[in-house]
Amino acid sequence: MNDSRLLVLALVFAPLSLMSFGGGQAIVADMQHQTVDIHHWMTGPEFADFFALSRAAPGPSTLISALIGWKVAGPLGAIVATLAIYIPSSLAVYGAVRWWHASKDSPWRGALERGLAPVAVGLVFAGAVAVMQAAQVNALQIVTTLLAAGLLIFTRVGVYAIMVAAALVFALLQFL
Repeated sequence: MNDSRLLVLALVFAPLSLMSFGGGQAIVADMQHQTVDIHHWMTGPEFADFFALSRAAPGPSTLISALIGWKVAGPLGAIVATLAIYIPSSLAVYGAVRWWHASKDSPWRGALERGLAPVAVGLVFAGAVAVMQAAQVNALQIVTTLLAAGLLIFTRVGVYAIMVAAALVFALLQFL
């Protein structure tokens, strides 16, 4: 086994691990760039196949790292790539949680809470907008969603009643 390939696998996946704040989907583009464009371990279609296989399998989306590691260096490569994608971010989260619990009275903790709350809300809305754009949502669908959310929040109307009503409205509109 070529030990340099194992080292390169670790050097590719460990930094990606630290960049995966928010989930493995955040690093797929960089992973593809590293494995296809920089290291030429596989072709673009092969990467797409590995990505589809990793998404179809149960577990986190970063399991693609094991598939790439296997292709590059066999079973040992799969182990190295998997450890490199999970250990750095896990250690960072562990350290952050320990600091968080130890710093209950720190002004930094309060500042982080106040600063990250709008960031989290913004990311949720940005994700919703991205999904809506990809789905080519129209004005009627947006109004229906807002109306359903309002009914769920401010009334005791049940979810199933809202779903049936929305389905009937959209079915009637198909016949007009």
